Amino acid sequence: MDKLLRKRILETDEIIKLYLDGKSTTSIAKLANVSPRYIRMLLKENNVEMRPRGSWRRIYTVNEDYFKTWSNNMAYILGFFIADGMVSSNHQMISFSQKEKYILENIRSELDSNHKITKNNSDVYLLNINSKEMKKDLKEIHGVGPNKTSNIKFPYVPKEYMSHFVRGYFDGDGFVKYEKYFISFVGGSKLFMQSLRNVIDEYGFETNFTEHDTYYRVYVSGRKTIKLFSDWMYQNKGLYLRRKYEAFQKETLPLDQLKDRGIKVHKNAIKNRKLERKNCD
Repeated sequence: MDKLLRKRILETDEIIKLYLDGKSTTSIAKLANVSPRYIRMLLKENNVEMRPRGSWRRIYTVNEDYFKTWSNNMAYILGFFIADGMVSSNHQMISFSQKEKYILENIRSELDSNHKITKNNSDVYLLNINSKEMKKDLKEIHGVGPNKTSNIKFPYVPKEYMSHFVRGYFDGDGFVKYEKYFISFVGGSKLFMQSLRNVIDEYGFETNFTEHDTYYRVYVSGRKTIKLFSDWMYQNKGLYLRRKYEAFQKETLPLDQLKDRGIKVHKNAIKNRKLERKNCD
């Protein structure tokens, strides 16, 4: 093994990129000055899904410039990715994850991609996109990089696309309990979640904000309020999770008969408001 490592002339990331771009292990081995067997072993050690032998000419494609131009669906996918996506720190790859496969299929189609969707041991579907350009754009244009969970800031989103961005984030990290007339968003970055709350407030929807040990929540509550909020969030909808959308369709009364009275505020929100008042005294 040491002998092979000494004479190898390509880095691991370069080898993985060549393989994901469709090169065969034999051709990569020649470029790297090692054996095909060594290339296969290296790929397996780095959890790279192996293609059947003889299929190496299949090349995965994607619209690498997708995140350069705003659209309703781009805003949705950006919000969804911030909630349920991952930027690899070691490879030129971004990854979407979701338990409902069809939404990843829809996102893949929107990205003009033919990358495979796989399933992990936790029954979560993964869409891994190999693209140096996409990874670069997510970081440099939208501020989304590796280890984004606790330190990401709210990106610039044009107002005309804000409802689609919020819907994307909601489909990734949002929850609706229509019988209790509240919805919530969760996230690990305080800066992002505070900005999300401010955005929702700016559109006229009253919110509550709670802090926990490792995450933060933004609540929107009230029977009439969440009806209005869902109408805003799903306006001109393109991509969306059917399960969450259908939860809002349980409302049976017309808007002019809805009221927000009788809604219990989450106990953590009450606790936080008491702390805020105490700090102001």
